[in-house]
Amino acid sequence: MKRFVEGLDRSQATLLPECLDDFVGEDNAVRVVDVFVDGLDLRGLGFERVDPKSTGRPSYHPSVLLRLYIYGYLNRVQSSRRLEREAGRNVEVMWLLGRLVPDHKTIADFRKDNGSAIRKVCARFVELCRTVGLLTEASVAIDGSKFKAVNNRDRNFTRAKMQRRLNQIEESMARYLHQMDSADRQEPSPAIDSKVERLTEKIAKLKEEMQRLKGLEERMMAIPDKQISLTDPDARSMATSGRGSGVVGYNVQASVDTTHHLIVAHDVTTSGSDRAQLSRMGRRTKAVLGTDQLDVVADRGYFSSEEILSCHKANITVTLPKPMTSGNRSKGRFVKQDFRYVPSDDVYVCPTGQHLTYRYTNEERGMALRHYWASVCQDCAIRTLCTTSKERRVTRWKHEHLLDEVQRRLDENPDAMRTRRETVEHPFGTIKARMGATHFLMKRLKNVRTEMALHVLAYNLTRVMNILGPGPLMQAMRA
Repeated sequence: MKRFVEGLDRSQATLLPECLDDFVGEDNAVRVVDVFVDGLDLRGLGFERVDPKSTGRPSYHPSVLLRLYIYGYLNRVQSSRRLEREAGRNVEVMWLLGRLVPDHKTIADFRKDNGSAIRKVCARFVELCRTVGLLTEASVAIDGSKFKAVNNRDRNFTRAKMQRRLNQIEESMARYLHQMDSADRQEPSPAIDSKVERLTEKIAKLKEEMQRLKGLEERMMAIPDKQISLTDPDARSMATSGRGSGVVGYNVQASVDTTHHLIVAHDVTTSGSDRAQLSRMGRRTKAVLGTDQLDVVADRGYFSSEEILSCHKANITVTLPKPMTSGNRSKGRFVKQDFRYVPSDDVYVCPTGQHLTYRYTNEERGMALRHYWASVCQDCAIRTLCTTSKERRVTRWKHEHLLDEVQRRLDENPDAMRTRRETVEHPFGTIKARMGATHFLMKRLKNVRTEMALHVLAYNLTRVMNILGPGPLMQAMRA
């Protein structure tokens, strides 16, 4: 006769209790966390309370709380209260912490007070990846992604949002005042009196809200970027790729190894644009890899002449497409790419074969621009397809040959953008899935950077365990 698998009787006493170590397999990720933290110099990394005080209540060693946080971020448990519950019921956490159960306040304070040291732990694991030979190729993809802050959209104000909200209040007040005027022209009755009372309360509340918004507007205009967030003061409203789908949060920059998709370097910024991030992230990645030359691929959002020049000076080779900002193409006219530059003669050749010669150089936005044009444009048969002015003028930056080289590399490697997408968007998607609906739980930029470092550490740790396996990784950590 078939039977079900039966469990043990909960009330059955055992003569020899089972060892807690028997519940944790040899290839369990929790053993990797334990070995990794054991190999860290916590004092050298800057953790507080490594040495116990001679008086007062005994404290938890930083290694205990660091183990708990790494385990939590590996298993999508980032909240200090949830980590406290896991410490009291999760067998793996019991094994990892030796059955210690810190309270949520102690857990939260550890993350808040040791931000710099935790970020160094993340960097230490990247160094370990170099040691085991996973970061031998000096080739990365750089990208940025917007992550939600704990700040709600309704508690973030820009000048446009503020004006829109004030207009809505004024429209509501005008509507209520019109309804009160209508009520005054009617015969008095209990229903009319009740309606007037309700309208009076609504108008009073709107006046209070307008006064509050006026105060916020004064504070907002004193801030350099004319933006204010009430819950997380450092969070900023940022546009995303989807129309009307902006978020209030942070811009996370990541440099990802193109071979194993490991995050080599990362940063969290309050700037919604990627335009000024290329050389900074490239230099940081180059320093982490310890290489003299670095190949970087990025999307068109990073295209900046100054940034490309800065990368060139730092021996960073970049490949990225140039955004098409001219509106002439949509109007059926020639764009600059239709004019061929001849370096030997220092002239541009237009589609009809005419030479545009150098005229003068001036400086615009800190860039030295050379100006070229021809004197025969007025007699050109296809002038309407080129310009509406007397002559078509073309400008050339002093270092534009660097931009030409970037375009040449892109033309020679048409799969570069697909490689970039498959490389750098994978970590972002994985980390956001682990974070859940609300990405960051902490407020202020320095705390958010700590939280992001824990997410990056958990991602890299998972990747390396998948590549090498838990056993070989632990052997490398002990070496």
